[in-house]
Amino acid sequence: MEEPGVRQRKKAATGSSHGHETGSDAKSWLSISESICVISRCVGLGTLQSLVKRPLNQFLGAPTRHLPGVRTNYVPTFTVDEAKQDAVVEAFKHAWLAYERDAMGDDEYHPISHAGSNLTKAGGIGYTVVDSIDTMIIMGLEDEYQRARAWVADKLSFERDGNLNTFETTIRVLGGLLSAYHLSGEDPVFLEKAEELGSRILPAFETESGLPLSLINLALREGVPDNDNSGFISTAEASTLQLEFRYLAYLTDEDTYWEKPEKVMAVLRASETPSGLASIFVDSKMGRYQTSSIRLGSRGDSYYEYLLKQYLQTNQTELVYREMYDTAMTGIHTHLVQRGLSGQLLYTAELNPQRTQNGEIGWRLIPKQDHLVCFLGGSLMLGATTSGALVHNVSIPPRTDELTEQGERDWLTGVELINTCMATHDTQTGLAPEIAHFRILGDGVDNSVAPADWYIKGARPNAPPPFDARYILRPETVESIFIAFRLTGDPKYRDYGWAIFQAIEKHCRIPTGGYASVINVDQVPVEYDDKMETFLMSETLKYLYLLFADSKYVFNTEGHPLPVFNPTIRTGFS
Repeated sequence: MEEPGVRQRKKAATGSSHGHETGSDAKSWLSISESICVISRCVGLGTLQSLVKRPLNQFLGAPTRHLPGVRTNYVPTFTVDEAKQDAVVEAFKHAWLAYERDAMGDDEYHPISHAGSNLTKAGGIGYTVVDSIDTMIIMGLEDEYQRARAWVADKLSFERDGNLNTFETTIRVLGGLLSAYHLSGEDPVFLEKAEELGSRILPAFETESGLPLSLINLALREGVPDNDNSGFISTAEASTLQLEFRYLAYLTDEDTYWEKPEKVMAVLRASETPSGLASIFVDSKMGRYQTSSIRLGSRGDSYYEYLLKQYLQTNQTELVYREMYDTAMTGIHTHLVQRGLSGQLLYTAELNPQRTQNGEIGWRLIPKQDHLVCFLGGSLMLGATTSGALVHNVSIPPRTDELTEQGERDWLTGVELINTCMATHDTQTGLAPEIAHFRILGDGVDNSVAPADWYIKGARPNAPPPFDARYILRPETVESIFIAFRLTGDPKYRDYGWAIFQAIEKHCRIPTGGYASVINVDQVPVEYDDKMETFLMSETLKYLYLLFADSKYVFNTEGHPLPVFNPTIRTGFS
């Protein structure tokens, strides 16, 4: 095994989180205040005993057991912290105004070279503009919003004869347009553009199995296979289009926008294993999972995220998604949840396939967790208070008598995952790396040169940093912190978020405007990668702003808030 390099700690390694303090936020379409679960629909036969026993114990005066992950020495509070909100708004304006000055309308922004770039040679479709509009509305930036709206109305064109990623275009542009429509008081400009884009993306679903092709040519209205992956498609990409298209169907009464992405979920369900876990690649022709890694990071993450969100998006009326979600969460706990050495940090490992000596396929557990996985902490806590709830309205913070046994399990895991994600911010910059590896017994690593809990694989003193060491302005930990705060009212989550924001300000802010990715989180002063990801403005800063607010929203995987609704269409899969 490759040995890790020395990682200098800013503070002593944290111990086990057996104290079970709260911690998390996640992305979800359902506003937490609206997470109402009708018991007759949401509780299966397996939880009937708990459903009867716990209220009876309460009635008889039996003590309510303390819920792990909820502190008892604080009063939940959701008052606005105006000073911190103002700081986040100033950061957004620092990012947006630089982009607007140097690259307005381009898909991506490079703040050091003061230039923009597009995702096709034929031109861009305004990824950064559309991805940022709903944040402007939420922050009350009227002038910036009006200029961005004018660009959408007058200059946004989808006549681009080039290949764009189907998934990214859906979550960033279609999701951004639909969210802007919702938050703007239903400005028709955004819905018209959303419907046009949706109709241009639909041909990607025209495959033998109904699974969408990875790329789409919007001008030609043709799906294009991804030759880099032998024509296979990413599981996460195929299963993270549903919220956007279903809401578009609801707004337009066009059933095809609902049926095409829902067919994807039916195909994936028919191919799923008893564990509920999904390999990261699917064959778009056969509609079958391919033998490939099983993980909650890249190419796998949002499959699990959208199982819960689809259940919540339609007001908890489609039980098939709850069943798929519950099965998958049990599979994650059975096969992927692990603990590291020393600090006993809880993390999710990866399963990688490998040939055994007799030619059969075996699976190897890898102690590796992407920064992307940090969405799961908040998602599990939200799932615990909805899918895992015994009552219509769960308290803030939840009580143990309000959750099923699975709900308690998911809550505790969510809390501990957030603690782990915060532990990965224990670097020289206070920023978390793209990928962390965790120490395991027999890993062959010299304890005298490596941290005892987690490390950045391939890091070496006085050597070029590995890809794993970078921070690209990702939002996942902040998302989980936001949701954890909303579910508990525990001010420690605001402290977590503020610490991350300060690290971004100190190490990623470019004085002339914009923010850049950091190549090595364990090197100070930092070295930059000249790129400002669009999710900085659409997610990271949005969640930070809302963390210090008193309002509640609901989000797709790119951080775009959309409403909960009762579906007007019923298909066979539903």
